[in-house]
Amino acid sequence: MKAAVVHSFDSPLSLEDVEIPVPQHGQVVVKVETSGLCHTDLHAAHGDWPVKPATPFIPGHEGVGIVTRVGAGVTRLTEGDRVAVPWLGWACGACEACASGWETLCPNAKYTGYSVNGSFAEYVIGEAAFVGLVPDAVDPLDAAPLTCAGVTTYKAVKVSGARSSDLVAIYGIGGLGHLALQYAKIAGASVAAVDVADYKLDNAKILGAEYVFNSTTVNPVEEIQKLGGADVAIVLAANPSAFEQAFASLRENGTLVMVALPKDNTMRLPIFETVLRGIKVVGSLVGTRVDLAETFELHADGRTRVVRESRSLDQVNEAIQELEKGQVEARLVFDLR
Repeated sequence: MKAAVVHSFDSPLSLEDVEIPVPQHGQVVVKVETSGLCHTDLHAAHGDWPVKPATPFIPGHEGVGIVTRVGAGVTRLTEGDRVAVPWLGWACGACEACASGWETLCPNAKYTGYSVNGSFAEYVIGEAAFVGLVPDAVDPLDAAPLTCAGVTTYKAVKVSGARSSDLVAIYGIGGLGHLALQYAKIAGASVAAVDVADYKLDNAKILGAEYVFNSTTVNPVEEIQKLGGADVAIVLAANPSAFEQAFASLRENGTLVMVALPKDNTMRLPIFETVLRGIKVVGSLVGTRVDLAETFELHADGRTRVVRESRSLDQVNEAIQELEKGQVEARLVFDLR
């Protein structure tokens, strides 16, 4: 099968033929139809984070496709099912985190396209218990971004506690942000969108943002504070300065939800203001299997719209460059059909 493989963190991905994987007990083989390109894939390919993938490996954690082989012990899925293979490839199910509904925090978890091979390939292995069933009403080109960008921002809005009386500031209106905006609107909140690109902010207006601020031309903290401050600020821009601006834009008793994972791992968090203004700081990591199912249900009901462009897997390195240069309106999806 054709696959895009990382052999070195300082070299482009290599397109090559590799063996089609064989399912082990509890696994399925999925013939990939579509696979989204996420900033996490860039970090994986470049070895940006403290814990690095072992090379060689195949990135990709927004894979959607058809089950073609079923391993021993699998009863939940059959050949022909359309499924999504998400970032959370496997969790133990036995630790305290798993048992308390926080499987995304499992210390023994395996991550698709990072600690196990991912979906930048014609076939990918999925753990039958952890792949998500894709409703017939969801286009595979939409399903791929929903598998990570969708479920991640859906969960971030969930943990933020945003409600109908709130102002939610979203920093970074790209592949994740344009979906976070929609989930905040579904929760009934008003949205202030912050980005550095006018074309992304124009898209935010179309999707329902009440306020848009280009942080290269105005101070978003001042503008949001003029509105009374944000009840919630969700950070999806992989830049520590965006986290600091988001914190400063909060009103008393506000909540900062940290989602993006910048290469630079440090931000300044003022202790005095955090304590005296009752600010809450929350980390939100992807979503559970239930969150993914709910994300798909919302889209199948026509309540969200995915902004995406398609590319072929042969264009993987060019697509990565587009994303690195900020030339992508929202999400790029590899179409392998």
